[in-house]
Amino acid sequence: MAQALIRNGHSVTMVCGSYKGGQTGLTSDFSGGRRQGVVDGIYVIELALSYSNSDGFMKRFKAFATFAFKSIGIAMREKYDIVFATTTPLTAGIPGIFARWLRAKPFVFEVRDLWPELPREMGVIKNPIILWMMGVLEWVSYRSAHRCVALSPGIAKGIERCGVAASKITLVPNGCDIDIFKDPKAKAWRPKGVANNDLMAVFSGTQGQANGLDDVLDAAVELQTRKVKNIKLVLVGQGKLTEHLKARVKAEGLDNVLMLPPVPKKELAGLFKSTDIGMQCLANIPAFYYGTSPNKFFDYISAELPVLNNYPGWVAEMVEENECGFKVNAQDPKAFADALQKAADDKAKGGTLLKRMGKNSFKLAKVKFDRNNLSNKWVKWVTNEKMGA
Repeated sequence: MAQALIRNGHSVTMVCGSYKGGQTGLTSDFSGGRRQGVVDGIYVIELALSYSNSDGFMKRFKAFATFAFKSIGIAMREKYDIVFATTTPLTAGIPGIFARWLRAKPFVFEVRDLWPELPREMGVIKNPIILWMMGVLEWVSYRSAHRCVALSPGIAKGIERCGVAASKITLVPNGCDIDIFKDPKAKAWRPKGVANNDLMAVFSGTQGQANGLDDVLDAAVELQTRKVKNIKLVLVGQGKLTEHLKARVKAEGLDNVLMLPPVPKKELAGLFKSTDIGMQCLANIPAFYYGTSPNKFFDYISAELPVLNNYPGWVAEMVEENECGFKVNAQDPKAFADALQKAADDKAKGGTLLKRMGKNSFKLAKVKFDRNNLSNKWVKWVTNEKMGA
């Protein structure tokens, strides 16, 4: 999105922390808790705040709060015309609130998840005082923003429930990086232990409480019970539950499950070239049904993969309506295993069904979720240019 702004003649300053799973492109030493420089035309200010998806709640909360506090100082000093903030966490909106009310700057707030609805339903946060404070911050953030960006239909409705006019909200979901996942230079590869004639089903993303990956392991157990040998389930990523998942794999002898560390998207594109089906999994929590915009789903369809979806909502509806994969009921390992076996049987017979689903996935990616098209819409909304019909 920053590159899209630059292509449209704008200059961009990006403020971020340090993430263990990636690099900003800055290599100089930190000075005074920050380092800065130009990366691909973007002026990056990286704060020395280490963060990982595997961190515990209090460590993550401290990182979020510190980032918000330090970003307020940047928002109050830097020269700019528009301030844009994106969640999660909800505290990312605090610098925008200060910029709007103390510097009279236009503030655009992008909502990637509904807080505190999601942590409340997940049971991650139970303290009523903290939930109340988060509710207040949610209301103030939405009402302070001149314009809001929602990543899913449910998020847009959640913003409206806080009293924001629909005319101030637009839907720009996560996009498809077609140029990355359809790069002809990407070399196809499979992990050791996965044969070419195996059906390889891949989940790529955070391995946290929200992702419902125990469902995948439950399906693996079911497949072992059925003595199915030609299906391998590959989990790529890291998160708070990674060690729990590894422990289950070892304790239950799940030799049909492989766990890999995170890989860069360009390397992931090579893995997807030899993948047969992408697993779109989330925990069975109603707030997820329409209130999330899962990156991995858009990666799968960018790579022309059929999708196996394990929870109801707008993603399941897209899979069904566009005939681009399998939709199974939440927490139903037998149905999950049935879908995988159906896919494996089809692959053994030439893969007619899987190929058709893959083509439908890619058509959906190009028509509705091409990153280039969505980024142009996003740029117009953020900069308040006249929107097309």
